[in-house]
Amino acid sequence: MKTKFLTFTAFGALMLVSACSGSKKEETVASTVQTTVAEKPSIKVALVTERPVDQIQQYTATVEAEATNNIAPMQPVRIEKIFVEVGDRVRKGQKLVQMDAANLTQLKLQLDNQKVEFQRVDELYKVGGVSKSEWEAAKMGLEVRETSYRNLLDNTALSSPITGVVTARNYDNGDMYSGARPVLTVEQIVPVKLLINVSEIYFTQIAKGQKVKIKLDVYGDDEFEGTVNLVYPTISAATRTFPVEVRVANNDLKIRPGMFARVTLNFGTLNHVVVPDLAIVKQAGSGERFVYVNEGGKVSRKVVELGRRMGEEYELISGVANNSQVVVAGQSKLLDGMEVKVE
Repeated sequence: MKTKFLTFTAFGALMLVSACSGSKKEETVASTVQTTVAEKPSIKVALVTERPVDQIQQYTATVEAEATNNIAPMQPVRIEKIFVEVGDRVRKGQKLVQMDAANLTQLKLQLDNQKVEFQRVDELYKVGGVSKSEWEAAKMGLEVRETSYRNLLDNTALSSPITGVVTARNYDNGDMYSGARPVLTVEQIVPVKLLINVSEIYFTQIAKGQKVKIKLDVYGDDEFEGTVNLVYPTISAATRTFPVEVRVANNDLKIRPGMFARVTLNFGTLNHVVVPDLAIVKQAGSGERFVYVNEGGKVSRKVVELGRRMGEEYELISGVANNSQVVVAGQSKLLDGMEVKVE
């Protein structure tokens, strides 16, 4: 009897321990469930709506002269005198360089002699002393010599073909012009031009005469106005862009070739959803952008296409509906479809 009692007691103790252990497990599970339910991620949201947004595109460009002319003779010859310096403004037709005139003087004597000879042949032709073919040969010879003289004259006294500014001087008085570089470079900077490459989606929205805004880094926030002067008729298959030439009057000569410019084109307005920049999340390892949208206490992940950045806001081309609640704080804890607590 004693042995049976001890066995029963041990069995009862074992059952008691098992019951307690099971009770503790149930309590732990229940506690975990309660904790999970209670620990929904806290988020902050912002209501976003559609509004008219200027469709502005910005392009970078380098200022170019309207025209550039290299002043040089056709063949090597000694430079007698250069009359201008870099930075001087010159007018069209102004004499800039005098080259050595020895060859010109010699050719002038030959031309004068040929004129006398032609007059003699012409007189003989009138009285039948020479044939028509001889007269024509003499006349052609004189015309060739006159053309040579005019060409050499133009290459001895070098004039500016445009009104502009001298931007380079590569020789000094007395140097022998070698042909490697021009004697002078003259650039027309009233007006100046800029060349930008515009996406093909705007091909039908750009026209000659359209106004554009221009800023130059050297002048900070100062704004200049330009005009579309030329729209190229073809689109590059490699870049899907087309060149557009913008002209700036530059009457005050503040803009100079080589300056870095930012050109802004306005293509009208469109109604798009605008969201705070805090709502935008970048997908790690890719260029994908997305936002979380709260819908009745549950968030959904929406991939978005960004438009303009406007201060602390972004224009969305697509991805979020009007009057949505977007998450602006707490995104790091979220997953698509997760229940949340809105603060």
